[in-house]
Parts: sequence; C-alpha cells; structure tokens
Amino acid sequence: MAEKKAFPLRMNVAMMKAIEKWAADEFRSVNGQIEWILHQALAEAGRLKEGADVPKEEPGKEGAVKKESKKR
Repeated sequence: MAEKKAFPLRMNVAMMKAIEKWAADEFRSVNGQIEWILHQALAEAGRLKEGADVPKEEPGKEGAVKKESKKR
C-alpha cells in the first residue's frame, strides 16, 4: 500500500455538501471520494504516473466521471 500524506483542506460549503452527498450515494467516505475525484482528474489530464496506486474504492457506474458531461 502506498504511503499517504495528510493535509488540511478548505473548500466552500456548497462544494463540501455536494461531495458528501456523492460519497454517501457511492457508499464511500468523504475522504475516499475526494481521493477518487482527484485520481480521476489527474488520470484524465495525463498527470498521473503509470503504475500509480488506484484508490481501492471504485465507484459504480452512477459515479463515473463522463467527459461529455463536463462543462468548462
């Protein structure tokens, strides 16, 4: 298992509530959900090294990030 680094994180209330709901929908901890979201974003951007540890808690199809649904 990869070593993990703890750090404080601040975010606005609306974003936190959305992540809490998403995590609950996926039966995952908020911390696990944030780690999964970050992993997906890094992989999509090509910034994750090959062989990097994947968060153990994989979401169901409902939680998958879809490229076509992203708005920028």
